[in-house]
Amino acid sequence: MKEIICTNKLSKAYGMDSVLSDINMTVRQGDIYGLVGNNGAGKTTLLRILTGQSQASSGEYNLFSKSSNSELSRVRRRIGAIIEAPCFYPKLTVGQNMEYYRIQRGIPGKDKIDKVLNEVNMIYAKKKKYVNLSMGMKQRVGLALAMMAEPELLLLDEPINGLDPSGIIEIRQLLLKLNKEKNITILISSHILTELSNVATSYGFLSKGRLVEQLSAKELKNRCRSYLEVKVTNANKLSALLEQKLGYKDFKVLKGDIIHIFDDNVVPEKISELAIANQIGLVGLKEKSIDLESYYMTLIGGIENA
Repeated sequence: MKEIICTNKLSKAYGMDSVLSDINMTVRQGDIYGLVGNNGAGKTTLLRILTGQSQASSGEYNLFSKSSNSELSRVRRRIGAIIEAPCFYPKLTVGQNMEYYRIQRGIPGKDKIDKVLNEVNMIYAKKKKYVNLSMGMKQRVGLALAMMAEPELLLLDEPINGLDPSGIIEIRQLLLKLNKEKNITILISSHILTELSNVATSYGFLSKGRLVEQLSAKELKNRCRSYLEVKVTNANKLSALLEQKLGYKDFKVLKGDIIHIFDDNVVPEKISELAIANQIGLVGLKEKSIDLESYYMTLIGGIENA
């Protein structure tokens, strides 16, 4: 699949303060890429570099396989972005704000305004003053503005931050619709990990300016699934019996005589009976699961303690 964004050792520093360090990231066509990171992790800085609002200190990046300054300037016309809060005039109506930016950006066709407002279900609010909109409505108007140039790539910085549950659902549905119906590639940064898991097809985990890990949604699901943790006196002996006697194949033997069993049809009672019948001491048996937040905390715990 074609690469839309590709960075190579991309770094940014302000004086002696490093904000981004050796970022190697790939976003492919059709992805909804979830850029996961706490506040201050470097998410906004990375998006500012990609949109040309900030310059990298070192490293390089490609957009649509283009890397020279002149080429990047040209292909950025194929990008729509919301970085931090979009600046709209509060006393102007939604339609007037959109018309102002359409003229400023040289986008032809006045009908584009109605088209994008329809796409984000905001045409009914065209004559409402921006100041009177709810937070969710303001986010949708921002998304309409990002869509006005008919982009192939959307860069969205914390688009669900501050929204109530219904607003989050509205933005989620809009992003899925744009991705599926228009084949728009989306890079969305957020610290709300549970919501990202509802839309993302791939992830990048950012912590203290470093990309700790990058993986697909399928790979992440495999790592975050439920499992049965079994602690015994002889894990090697029990693991052999799990396969021979019970037919379990999807498990891991860890240090400390601990076994994690991932089989969907695992029956705890059978495991305890098997251990007792073969004179293996059963210390503990507990069902566990790893959610996205726990996985991220494990990752950043690893890098912070390195």
